[in-house]
Amino acid sequence: MIDLYYAPTPNGWKITIMLEECSLPYSIIPIDLGIGDQFKPEFLSISPNNRIPAIVDHEGPGGKNINIFESGAILFYLGEKSGKFLPEDPTERIKVLEWLFWQVGGLGPMGGQVSHFVNYAPNFPGDHSYSEKRYKNEYERLLSVMNNTLNEREYLAGEYSIADMASFPWITAYKRYEIDLDKYESLRRWFDSIKNREAVRKGIDVGKSKRSFGEKISKERLQTMFQQDGETVRQKK
Repeated sequence: MIDLYYAPTPNGWKITIMLEECSLPYSIIPIDLGIGDQFKPEFLSISPNNRIPAIVDHEGPGGKNINIFESGAILFYLGEKSGKFLPEDPTERIKVLEWLFWQVGGLGPMGGQVSHFVNYAPNFPGDHSYSEKRYKNEYERLLSVMNNTLNEREYLAGEYSIADMASFPWITAYKRYEIDLDKYESLRRWFDSIKNREAVRKGIDVGKSKRSFGEKISKERLQTMFQQDGETVRQKK
């Protein structure tokens, strides 16, 4: 059994999608980011970066428990464990890892910043227009990179893989970001193909009732979620 420390965010969805695709048994341990569950000692012992997702596999290598944080590392581990969605051929495998690392280093961080300035920054004083435009421009550049690649192949690395599961959740909010996905024809085709997979629908629905996009969020929850720094993290130890 795998324990998944989870909140219903794109990074969380990556893991629920993979677990559903592999039919691996798992239990959800909800992490409420607005009240600071991510700073509790028991969570930090698993995820020292105080971020979700994280897993504990009670049937890890050698039958022992293993803790893993960072969504890319978890996807890689689950691919190795299940033997699915991560090719054995070295050339094909490196292509999957290229796109996985591309997502965790680019699409995710840029999409996260767009989400912050669209959904949450209006709760804070000041003019955020430059920041929103800066991150949205970079996000759209990355969408064009995906589209150019998908002009040549069905999925990012050829076959459906953990690379696609990593990127898909970060496209789902395109309407909230006021992105016209139809102008990216191949990306649109890829997105529609993945969203219709049964395992993807199940993965995205986990914790659906707990989703929030910044509307009517309290000052206390905003403080906990977005005004942490090095000093506040040190104080959590």
